[in-house]
Amino acid sequence: MRGPMSAYFEGRRSDQTVAGSVMWSSTEMILGNSRMAPRVAPESDAASDSACNGRCRLMATYARGMVPPEQTQAKPRMTVGVALPQMATGLDRGRLLDWCRVVDQGPFSSISAGERITFHNLDGFTLCSAAAAITERVRILVNVAVLPWHAPALVAKELASMDVVSGGRVEVAVGVGGRQQDYAALGSPFSGRHKRLDDAVIEIKRLWAGGAAADGEKVGPAPLQIGGPPIMASAMGPKSLARAAQWAVGVSGFTLLGDSREAGRLFRATENAWSNAGRTDKPRLVTGSFVALGNNAAETLRNFAATYLQVFSPDLAKSLSEAMTLNEPSKLIDLLDQVEAEGADEFIVVPATSDPAMIDQLADVVASRQ
Repeated sequence: MRGPMSAYFEGRRSDQTVAGSVMWSSTEMILGNSRMAPRVAPESDAASDSACNGRCRLMATYARGMVPPEQTQAKPRMTVGVALPQMATGLDRGRLLDWCRVVDQGPFSSISAGERITFHNLDGFTLCSAAAAITERVRILVNVAVLPWHAPALVAKELASMDVVSGGRVEVAVGVGGRQQDYAALGSPFSGRHKRLDDAVIEIKRLWAGGAAADGEKVGPAPLQIGGPPIMASAMGPKSLARAAQWAVGVSGFTLLGDSREAGRLFRATENAWSNAGRTDKPRLVTGSFVALGNNAAETLRNFAATYLQVFSPDLAKSLSEAMTLNEPSKLIDLLDQVEAEGADEFIVVPATSDPAMIDQLADVVASRQ
């Protein structure tokens, strides 16, 4: 591991020990990774054994994704996931390994990647498959899979395979995308995309349940998770949310300008769609924003957004990029608090840079909220 990430593997946040007790750092306490044991200074062999047994039980509990009874709360705290910096420049093998390992060891809930065709980004399915093999703890979120681009049987196989490789940690947000250029590049019709999305979800779930493909054979492997990876909808409008309420576990949204009220409006609309569909379960509510931290963060965020949004129009890209302000730790903390107050289950940080220094600083920011 290179640069600032090495601190996580040297236990820099757990420098102090107390005789006969376990001292957990804020980050280590959150992540509960079995490879990051707290430091123990035993008073005696018996005290050491007692401390070890308690520590091992706690670590095993976190490894299963559970919270010890004494630490349970009525309302779970919003978690924070990290998108791989695939839309920024400079993401190579070394940086991919760095980001995956530090996200997995840090106070984060998921690692994600999405799809875009006519851009410089690495493929989202490829990145998520790599992350599934590199990581051990965090969930693997394909966010967003543009299903109208793909054959449903192929997506069913890819996601099930990823679920096996990850040990059952995959989930996916699906949508139709918003760039006609990507559809044109793939020779896929832009019209009818919403119906193709709905049909694809139904078919993928049928195949995961053991249904036969067109030739009468089953599409394997079977996913490790019963029923397959959870499927969220990347939906915003009332019609899209009404359709999503028929098959999704929740919604994965996005706010370009880091507006918690915008996220809250989507969450309320989603809850209404669930209620109108006669559902009594609570939808999973996820949102995210572009973020830059570190040296020259304001310029980095502005340049990244202007490049990423250029496809919609130069003027719009310039206007939006200049309005983005998530370039300081305090601003990100404020937004996280506000989005959590709106009812979010998870917030996805989408980095404007692939510089590994950002993920180290981001880990400090997220850990400070715990």
